Amino acid sequence: MKSVLLCAASIAVAVAAGAGAQSRPAGGTATYWMSAETMSGFAAGAAQANPQSVVGALLGGRGGGANPSFVRNLHLQLGSPRRANGAPSAEHLPPAGLGAGPSLPLTTPQAAPQTTPPNYMPGMTDGNMRGRLLIYWGCGEQARSGQPVEIDFARMARGEVPAAMAALNLQPMMPPSPATSATYGEWPNERGRTTVPATGSLVGDHVVRGNYSPEIRFALAQGQDFLAPVNVTSNSPAASGSVPVTWQAVPNARAYFVMATGAREDGTIVMWTSSEVQAAQMAFDYLSQGDIDRLLQQRVLLNPQTTQCTVPAEVAGSVQAASLMVNAFGPEANFSHPARPANAPRNWAPEWAVKLRTRSTYMGMLGMDMAAMMGGNRNARSGEEPSRPERRRRRNPLERIFGQ
Repeated sequence: MKSVLLCAASIAVAVAAGAGAQSRPAGGTATYWMSAETMSGFAAGAAQANPQSVVGALLGGRGGGANPSFVRNLHLQLGSPRRANGAPSAEHLPPAGLGAGPSLPLTTPQAAPQTTPPNYMPGMTDGNMRGRLLIYWGCGEQARSGQPVEIDFARMARGEVPAAMAALNLQPMMPPSPATSATYGEWPNERGRTTVPATGSLVGDHVVRGNYSPEIRFALAQGQDFLAPVNVTSNSPAASGSVPVTWQAVPNARAYFVMATGAREDGTIVMWTSSEVQAAQMAFDYLSQGDIDRLLQQRVLLNPQTTQCTVPAEVAGSVQAASLMVNAFGPEANFSHPARPANAPRNWAPEWAVKLRTRSTYMGMLGMDMAAMMGGNRNARSGEEPSRPERRRRRNPLERIFGQ
């Protein structure tokens, strides 16, 4: 397993000898987060907002013409304790290799009126939720003893949280936001809707500047970039009814997490995760490096050497059209100016701090091996082109759905 990329180096002017005595910069610390995600499978097609792209992504780029099999998303968030003199203005000047243009404008979103409570969930928080949730966990052909754990939504709506829903004590990552910053800017936005191409790279020199934050300069090296896409190589039902899911190793990935979700005919929701222990957490956003370390030790996450996990027959055989998600969690890169001195006082704070976080996500359908279903355009035995009716019969189900 590759070590966590924790860099605390200043790319700007060297700190003067007396700078360590200044425990806090004037105005506080400007914070800049870069969230870099690679999406493949359905996730890639959905990000391209094109039905044909969904097919193309699931078929490794073959079914959707020029549509790639994965996309790269970048979310930039700048928070500063300073207030702009006039209208807020900021931009990120990325390396040319990103392929998203010479300047990415960081705009300050306009606050929208809130019409519903922040934690309102229709049917759940209003007490009208009905139904059951069955939770399974662990890789293997058969579900282990003690499974599934049943959750009654009506009881949850009344505040009765079962033991199975015990929290994992995750420390949520808190990127900059309008609520925590005097001035805030983000990209993409209405002014800048350019996308990062599949060949885009973060490696190189970066400059962030604006009228409400200090100039931020840092450089990203090899290994401090988008993760490669999660490429699922096998996802077909076995004779036992289970579904072995295999994927290619993602370089620099620190951990994996696999999840399947579906519903029975009676409306019961079935959820399964690759966790070796019973856990209520069904999906993860970005994870801090400390949480990755802890969840690996607790066997909630799969170690980076893992490239296969079998969904039990009790899960795969009881639902139809279940979704499949494979997450790869990557390393971070952290920068600050000035660099933290060895004997920094407790209230020391840098002028600015940058965090890059990475992950890669695949979304598809459980038990639907697209490569196998696609087959070929030639008869496997004779090497001849199949007849038109035969070609029609062999067409991929997703091609029929999306009109490919």
